[in-house]
Amino acid sequence: MLQHHSDLVFLAGFVIYVATRGVFAHRVKTVETIEKRVGGIEVVLLVFVMIGSLLLPILYLFTPVLNFADYPPPVLAQWAGAVVLLAALWLFRRSHIDLGKNWSPTLEIRKEHRLITHGVYQSIRHPMYAAILLFSVAQACLLHNWLAGYAAFVTFLPLYLVRAPREERMMRDRFGEEYEAYAQRTGRMIPKCTTK
Repeated sequence: MLQHHSDLVFLAGFVIYVATRGVFAHRVKTVETIEKRVGGIEVVLLVFVMIGSLLLPILYLFTPVLNFADYPPPVLAQWAGAVVLLAALWLFRRSHIDLGKNWSPTLEIRKEHRLITHGVYQSIRHPMYAAILLFSVAQACLLHNWLAGYAAFVTFLPLYLVRAPREERMMRDRFGEEYEAYAQRTGRMIPKCTTK
């Protein structure tokens, strides 16, 4: 129940994170979807992600329900968490801005969908997933609770492992050789090291 400074830092970041997603979801809500690929496993994994990244942190921050899993906050983890949180929020927002009306919360192709290869997408194909992973790491560093702290990471990783290959298959189906060339020069979540 907001016991540490790191809880307030996380809460501020959490509000910014949710608000960012809300703003961009509102912007694309009228854009027509021409193809949707959502499988049952993905829906189940999304529910687990919501529990791990939304429900458990809220329970930890505002109720005593999860107090049994608290541990003393390491100072270095709090500082590291704040830095990682800032990086995650920047990358999350930048990813949405660069995608513009091509963004969707599930695997979808929008009307007039374009392959985005500029901005943060110039170096990595999945910067939004990278941002969510960073946010999960920040959550683990800032929330000193074995359940609420690590839940986002534990629940997001399986979703990423299922969704990223499906998303790349969808992009290959839509953009063909253009996407293939893009995939060759970029990394999934970390820029490729190229030697010349």
